[in-house]
Amino acid sequence: MKKINLTITGCMGRMGQQLIKTSTKNKKFKIHSLTEYKITNKKFAGIKPQLNTEAAFRKTDVIIDFTVPKCTFEILKIAVKLKKRVVIGTTGFSKKEEKLIKIYSKKIPILKAGNMSLGINLLMYLTEIATKSLGKKYLSKIIETHHKHKKDFPSGTALMLGRGIAKGKNKEFYGLMGKKYLNKKIFPYSTKINFSSIRRGEIIGEHEVLFSSGKETIKLNHEAFDRALYSEGALTAANWLVKKRPGLYSMRDLMNFK
Repeated sequence: MKKINLTITGCMGRMGQQLIKTSTKNKKFKIHSLTEYKITNKKFAGIKPQLNTEAAFRKTDVIIDFTVPKCTFEILKIAVKLKKRVVIGTTGFSKKEEKLIKIYSKKIPILKAGNMSLGINLLMYLTEIATKSLGKKYLSKIIETHHKHKKDFPSGTALMLGRGIAKGKNKEFYGLMGKKYLNKKIFPYSTKINFSSIRRGEIIGEHEVLFSSGKETIKLNHEAFDRALYSEGALTAANWLVKKRPGLYSMRDLMNFK
């Protein structure tokens, strides 16, 4: 069986390191190249990291990107030129940047997800169904907790769940965005979607969607215990994407949710 050549960008970051660890154990993949924004002589899995260049990406099959938006677009420009598939796990994109990714996806296959966990993507689907079933009498809000090192808020996963609510209401997500709170456990419901982001300790990821009618509260939640959850999901996405034509895909497509 021919292995899939893989490039991991941001290889010195938390997810980059986890991806290296997980992919070396997966017989379907071979790490072709690693990239980082700065030069280092240190090797990972016997490979010395490079900068994001055509040379680094030329012989790869799939690029997995968990970096920052600025770096992601640097990678996408090269990927489009070389016709390479890209799995994007980076979060924190603006509305304008989201539209730009969609434009790039007309030329290459891109799978983008704020969270690569199969469980989280199931939670998003259930959030959509719950929103649609409960109707207008129920208000909703989202709370997420991550490690103290995470800079962006709300998390990409929280925004994914917000999109699940918007889809359930058949409305445009950005029009439903409410207030964003930081480190507040108690915050109000609204006709829009309010978010609270807790940053403490070394928590991998906790997400909760709450619905309330004023007479009852319904909670849907997910808790991650191992970062390998995300790297395994990213490899599942990469394996799926190698067979796809240009387009913008999500984990929802991979999991075949209707």
